[in-house]
Amino acid sequence: MKITIVGTAYPLRGGIAHYNALLYHELSRRHDVRVITFRRQYPSLLFPGKTQVETEGELMRVPSEALVDSVNPLNWIGVGRRIRRDPPDLIIFKYWLPFFGPCFGTIARVAKRDTQTRVLYICDNVIPHERRPGDRVFTRYAFRPADYFVVQSDAVERDLLQFWPQARYRNVPHPVYTMFGSAIERSQARAALNVTAQHVLLFFGYVRRYKGLHIMLDALARIDRTLDLQLFVVGEFYDDEQHYRRQIADLRLGDRVRLVADYVPNDQVHLYFSAADAVVLPYLSATQSGIAQIAYNFDVPVIATAVGGLQEVVHDGVTGVLVPPNDAGALARGIERFFREQRESELRAHVRSEKLKYSWENLSRAIEGLAEAGG
Repeated sequence: MKITIVGTAYPLRGGIAHYNALLYHELSRRHDVRVITFRRQYPSLLFPGKTQVETEGELMRVPSEALVDSVNPLNWIGVGRRIRRDPPDLIIFKYWLPFFGPCFGTIARVAKRDTQTRVLYICDNVIPHERRPGDRVFTRYAFRPADYFVVQSDAVERDLLQFWPQARYRNVPHPVYTMFGSAIERSQARAALNVTAQHVLLFFGYVRRYKGLHIMLDALARIDRTLDLQLFVVGEFYDDEQHYRRQIADLRLGDRVRLVADYVPNDQVHLYFSAADAVVLPYLSATQSGIAQIAYNFDVPVIATAVGGLQEVVHDGVTGVLVPPNDAGALARGIERFFREQRESELRAHVRSEKLKYSWENLSRAIEGLAEAGG
């Protein structure tokens, strides 16, 4: 097949770019694949981070054309026409925010006109975590020209069928992020990060309210200080950073929390996951989490709340610990149970086995099955 992936790609940064790059490499093994990315992904006023581009490392470079301007309707028409001049069999959009609905929906309509091209959406979310006016309208506009969908959790499947009952789709688990390499010795990673605590928990990724860092900090304050534990919070703040700093100060957690309030270059990610005993995902809501799939790449167990797709990936007592959401006491008890029972080695072994089903080949085969069978 001739396939065009439209979406985020290097040098734009973040999990969507990583995902599209890995998908490109997998599909390219059997198909002719082209990537069209953004020349402007977000207007500066709408982007809460410091920069939208990678500043170091090129682990995820793929051949791509930077054509799409997310806020210019004339550009969307032009990109659609350009795709239509050499029409692919399949266009793949990675969908995570309704903001992109008008852009993707217009490109899809124009590119499909008078061709045999089909459109597939890989949905991170159908209903976003942080809802805004226009979400449903924008998503409906995006989905109307779609032929197929891929969802990556039962939670998103339910949302898709509620929102778009006629959808032809496959449910395929989110693959493991493999581009960060392998784990290094824990002692080596901790030495590089100047870690002196006996135990390390890692909260990784963009900090937003729904990810529950405030609950994690409350839980940490309840954990017996005889447990020599340090929490690493690693990622750029898309929420009020000073609010969390005040919470840390008020709870007297300064010696137990290490803030790395910045985007971590790809070639340094392995240090934090190699140093960690477990990754914590205290989310208030979730569809799925790419962070869990990074953790699994490094064979790291996950302590998570039982929300959305997280409870499909994290199996309590097998690959990690599950606790009720929005409950600092339950989270504290779950963390203490993880360390007191000393089951980390056993859980890591289960992670190594479990992650085999989260492969890029499974995703590629599902996409091929939809395109070849017509649904």
